[in-house]
Amino acid sequence: MSQNKKHLLVIEDDPGLQKQLRWSFDAYDVLVAGDRESALAQVRRHEPAVVTMDLGLPPDPDGASEGLATLKQILALAPDTKVIVLTGNQDHANAVKAIGMGAYDFHQKPFDPEMLGLVIQRAFFLNALQQENRSLLQTQADSPLAGIISRDPGLIKVCRSVEKVAPSDATVMLLGESGTGKEVLAKALHQLSPRQGKRFMAINCAAIPENLLESELFGYEKGAFTGAAKQTLGKIELASGGVFFLDEVGDLPMSLQAKLLRFLQERVIERIGGRQEIPVDVRIVCATHQNLKELIVAGRFREDLYYRLSEIVVTIPPLRARVGDATLLAHHFKNRFTAQEGRSSLNFSQEALAAIESYSWPGNVRELENCIKRAVIMTDGPQVSAEDLGLQASAMEEPINLRQAREEAEYKALVKALARADGNLVKAAELLGISRPTIYDLMSRHGVK
Repeated sequence: MSQNKKHLLVIEDDPGLQKQLRWSFDAYDVLVAGDRESALAQVRRHEPAVVTMDLGLPPDPDGASEGLATLKQILALAPDTKVIVLTGNQDHANAVKAIGMGAYDFHQKPFDPEMLGLVIQRAFFLNALQQENRSLLQTQADSPLAGIISRDPGLIKVCRSVEKVAPSDATVMLLGESGTGKEVLAKALHQLSPRQGKRFMAINCAAIPENLLESELFGYEKGAFTGAAKQTLGKIELASGGVFFLDEVGDLPMSLQAKLLRFLQERVIERIGGRQEIPVDVRIVCATHQNLKELIVAGRFREDLYYRLSEIVVTIPPLRARVGDATLLAHHFKNRFTAQEGRSSLNFSQEALAAIESYSWPGNVRELENCIKRAVIMTDGPQVSAEDLGLQASAMEEPINLRQAREEAEYKALVKALARADGNLVKAAELLGISRPTIYDLMSRHGVK
């Protein structure tokens, strides 16, 4: 029968109280531990969702040092565990300290079984909600914009722009640094468009030699050149009815820019060695990290092609400009990679979170993803430290206007607290030293959801 019951860990060194707690909560599979070592062993083995613990544990049964140390290690091993601290009437200060360290709640001894039972029931319910929420977040990959995780108003505006332009057939140009998610947005455009049931074909103009790029784009006829043993369709023709994504279009050679321009104007192609014009119905989406207007001035990109490709321009902000997003994404990648690697729950040390926030991330989301994956694989203990991440902090210039500086600091503190608390408003309010109504007011004022 116990296999179908939820695990409740009771950390208590008094045998009489152990029996009383076991008897009072027989609806659960009650696990008992009398000291720190056995408590941590039970957490590792059974991963209980809820723990009740007395702060007075041996070898310091009259104090709270051993209990607080045990609490810290439990939360490091299993951050989602709800720990309910049982304290005496004179131990209010240590109970508050335990809450500050991450305990879920405290209850005074001698305990009322009915009241404590309600607290335990609520703790199990909250833990189940968090697990369900995490599961939902991880299974949202079917959503076209699921790859975009952000609280930044600039990037959220970009996502809304993608949703607006997706149903049309307008040519879209995605501008952004390497690693900002240009291909993710291009695929979202495809999935949100009426063409979503057709092909999405992509080609990287910088990755293919110039002498091969033309045949990749337009295809060739049998015998068009040495080695052309059969007729081969190009990527544009293969994408007919769907979306063709030109990545790093700024690296497209001038000779091919003219052929691409003709296709955009006439919507027909000619295979290499062919004489027949082939109509192709395809939507063009392109992306680049380069400044195309500067390339036009330098004579390396056709101005008429630029205007054909830029019917709709979407500029993606770099990760360093998205306050709080680095930490938010770090939590997401950590959860994903711990599940992939089959590791028990990890959490970030405060120093690691500070390093993630202060680093400039020149490689953007791709660099952050690789950094977290490496840390998850290489970290030995239950915490990811700043050393595991291998980051060096960089100073950021602050605004000089006093009112602007106050608003900027308030906004940054709010989104950083929400990111560090992984969206938990109660913990975020505790980090900021404010009440829950106040954090709701701040979120409303700064437009943070």
